[in-house]
Amino acid sequence: MENSLVNLSSAEQALEAIRQIYGVDSLLLTPDGLILDYGAGDRSFSPIFSDVLPNRNIKDVFPAHLAERLEQALQMVARTGNVTPLEYALPDSNREYWFDARLIPISDSRIILIARDITACREIENKMKQQMQQLAILRSIDLAIASGLDLNLLLSMLLDRITVLMHADAATVLLLNPKTNLLEYASGKGFRSNTFQYTRLKLGEEYAGRVALERKLIHLPDIRADQIEFARSPLFRQENFVTYSGVPLVAKGRVLGVLEMFHRSPFTPDADLQDFLVTAAGQAAIAVDSARMFSQLQRSNIELSLAYDAAIEGLSRALDLRDKETKEHTTRVADMTVNLAARLGVEQSALVHIRRGAVLHDVGKLAIPDQILFKPGPLAKEEWEIMRRHPDIAVELLSPVSYLEPALEIPHWHHEKWDGTGYPDGLDHDDIPLAARLFALADVYDALLSKRPYRSAWSKGDVLRYMESEAGKHFDPNLLPAFLDLVKEGGF
Repeated sequence: MENSLVNLSSAEQALEAIRQIYGVDSLLLTPDGLILDYGAGDRSFSPIFSDVLPNRNIKDVFPAHLAERLEQALQMVARTGNVTPLEYALPDSNREYWFDARLIPISDSRIILIARDITACREIENKMKQQMQQLAILRSIDLAIASGLDLNLLLSMLLDRITVLMHADAATVLLLNPKTNLLEYASGKGFRSNTFQYTRLKLGEEYAGRVALERKLIHLPDIRADQIEFARSPLFRQENFVTYSGVPLVAKGRVLGVLEMFHRSPFTPDADLQDFLVTAAGQAAIAVDSARMFSQLQRSNIELSLAYDAAIEGLSRALDLRDKETKEHTTRVADMTVNLAARLGVEQSALVHIRRGAVLHDVGKLAIPDQILFKPGPLAKEEWEIMRRHPDIAVELLSPVSYLEPALEIPHWHHEKWDGTGYPDGLDHDDIPLAARLFALADVYDALLSKRPYRSAWSKGDVLRYMESEAGKHFDPNLLPAFLDLVKEGGF
């Protein structure tokens, strides 16, 4: 190399001085890729190529993909005369070395490549990227815990993130069924068949059972000779897996399941990656536990809501036992009121309370004496005063029950009128709660169509004409058109 420098131009000698001072590799090349000379830096090509570079073509000594890139770069330098940057990697045993290079034209027939080893920088960069990925996964799990994410969505998200970070070809989550004490398939990704969908393992059975029983990570670098451990599926061999990793999902001291990962090529996680897996599995277990608790809470709420409705139906039936004519009337007016409210855009959560209020609208009549409630003729003034107390009685009966508080508007004010002549409080216009105004339409309509001891049923035409005449008096004139449309379309 030293003898060849005698024949170099001053520019070539300057570049050689730079190489010696800064410890960079250099290649003297022709535009068509012939290596004329080579100078090694601190982290040189020599461990990879030894000293056989001069007088050979780059296609003979570099990997094909890199040789192609070098050829393209050389052609660009020869064509433009500009310095061209290039970054590339060279394999050496089980490691990859990265170089940051510049191709510099020094004559029409010579191009010098100087390359600086950036392997340490690239490894630090990759490590930082990996750590950022790890933080992103932990953050996404934390968000899932905070948002009460559905368990299936949570597991799918977890597998998506973990398989990318671990470069895994497939992964599955087995959850421990607390009733059967068996590990059962909950979610999977990357399998070529339904390999594990019917998994049911005892604690200690197969590797997954051992992971759960021993509560520790198990990594197997080569499972091809020991696939009997995966007898849970006859299709397992067709998956061609090479390595296996299993990590327990433990939260609050309880094993909730196992996260399993499979690779179809050799893969060994380093210590940092194994530590992260344990951490991520712990966070995932907390998320699984939270999702299960949230699901159980939802079921409990549904069951509680059903119990509430059953109690309401019981109160309504108590009134039906006294007055046989009220049962079908109650069902019809409740349906009409809810349908009308939904048509007008009332939120779903409010419809539940509207239905309950409609079902309980006359519950206060339980305290009205039979001789008044079932009197076949008109009521006397004193009797009317007693009858008109049933809305207040309803409030007295229902207000101690906290969950019925949002449903009290109809039992309390369904006899109020738009013009303020109703009872018990003489409210008018928008001071009357919307639910009570809606119910009044359905209640009067159905009552007039029904036969009563003191009068015959009206015809539908007479009822509709009467209601139109009461717009702005008994009824909210803004709601009546929607109710009439509902009657026509719904066949009520």
